[in-house]
Amino acid sequence: MTEDAPGPDDEVLLTKRAGTRQLAFQPTSKRRPDHRTWFRGETTNFTPSRAQLLDVTAARNFVLDGWVPDTPPIRPDTQITAFGSCFAINISNWLSKRNFRVLNKDEDAKSAYVVSCGEGMVNSFVIRQQFEWAWENKVFDQALWHGYTAEEYGYDPAVQAETKRIFDETDMFILTFGLSEVWYDEPTGNVFWRTIPKASYDPDRHKFRVSTVAENADNLRAIYRLIRTHRPDARILFTLSPVPLIATFRDNSCITSNSVSKAVLRVAIDEVVREFRDEGHLFYWPSYELVTDVFQLPWQPDRRHFQKAPLDYIMTAFEHAWCDDPSNPPPPLAPAWGRALAEAGVLPPSMTRAILKGRPRRLRVLARDATPLHEDDRLDAALRKLALDMADSQTAGH
Repeated sequence: MTEDAPGPDDEVLLTKRAGTRQLAFQPTSKRRPDHRTWFRGETTNFTPSRAQLLDVTAARNFVLDGWVPDTPPIRPDTQITAFGSCFAINISNWLSKRNFRVLNKDEDAKSAYVVSCGEGMVNSFVIRQQFEWAWENKVFDQALWHGYTAEEYGYDPAVQAETKRIFDETDMFILTFGLSEVWYDEPTGNVFWRTIPKASYDPDRHKFRVSTVAENADNLRAIYRLIRTHRPDARILFTLSPVPLIATFRDNSCITSNSVSKAVLRVAIDEVVREFRDEGHLFYWPSYELVTDVFQLPWQPDRRHFQKAPLDYIMTAFEHAWCDDPSNPPPPLAPAWGRALAEAGVLPPSMTRAILKGRPRRLRVLARDATPLHEDDRLDAALRKLALDMADSQTAGH
């Protein structure tokens, strides 16, 4: 056998799905057309170009790939509890509006802190505290929990019982983590929900720090194991809130602190999901990456609240991947994608106006006009294709 002849163990480079390559060991002959300098492993996922991120399948191919369940597990009778950072309320509101069974939207559940202050539980420590309190009767020896106006939330047995009831009935936990910056009590190590009320602040014992990846991973493991112990058949979905910090307590810029805060949590989530995913109960939903890497600027002017269309697309994509109700199919993805890109400022103004105003004829004109939509040839071609896809989706909607 010559050096260039393929051996019995050689395999052809296989395309698995858009942007993904499955590679066998690469022969080293420079005369072979499939020669590669480096062995890339069994699976190689390439980062998309800007042009590729315009396609209506971009989110599925380049962000959701590897994170979507084989079959949607949420059905009309699935009982869902979502809390954590403020992004959790968007999930709760969407699923409730779409007539799925969200326990924390029930009137009877309002007394539970995971409902009344659910979107204010922004760190992994307090989310763990709620599970330990509800299921293990763990009571902390000081006031750690406070509401939006600094009112103290105690360890009321009735609230504890309601929290336990909600957890005991939940089939699907959706937990959104928001930040790794924490205030804590130095003598005990206990972590507060948020900062400390000014009237209670004691500089000798109340301290601030950035929690570590290891600490957050430990909290996530504890949460996972508690749920598996008390609700062994329940599914657990971790998400990272894309909403940036409103302020940092570090002595540097908020933007750089936000990068660190999110990175700590994202690494912790990835470690724990990889550790337990083969058990089939723990999942991750990449809302963070959809916002930060796909839509670029999906914010209202305050950079804290979403534009409607990008948020609607993320929720629509979630429903397609996670929910199954034949009597109530999810909204179509294609028009939601176009509106999201338009509101996020990704598209040329002429396309943005045509998409948001629902003008399919104008979109077809833009796709076929001699005037380029972008100076880069590949981006121009991708934009023209998107214009035709959006025109078709708008026509189908009529």
